Amino acid sequence: MSKGYWVARVDVTDPEKYKTYITANAVAFAKYGARFLVRSGAFEVVEGTARSRNVLIEFASYQMALDCWNSPEYQAARECRVGAATADVIVIEGYEGAQPG
Repeated sequence: MSKGYWVARVDVTDPEKYKTYITANAVAFAKYGARFLVRSGAFEVVEGTARSRNVLIEFASYQMALDCWNSPEYQAARECRVGAATADVIVIEGYEGAQPG
């Protein structure tokens, strides 16, 4: 079974209100076994455009990633983000096929 991931690009517009979102989303992330692989940090745009904050979250499966997104716990947390940030978020299935070389 392939892992699942959330890939998010975020521009925070209200840092104080965004802290509320971070506190609230911890409930859903703990329930669904989320693991942060990237949570902000240094980056360089090498092609295209970017937002100021980048996040990569790993889940045990693609279904768990979707279930977390659709959960009442995360949807309540997401409401805390409204007015605090603009985000692009995708939920994507991991790849387990052949690798180069």
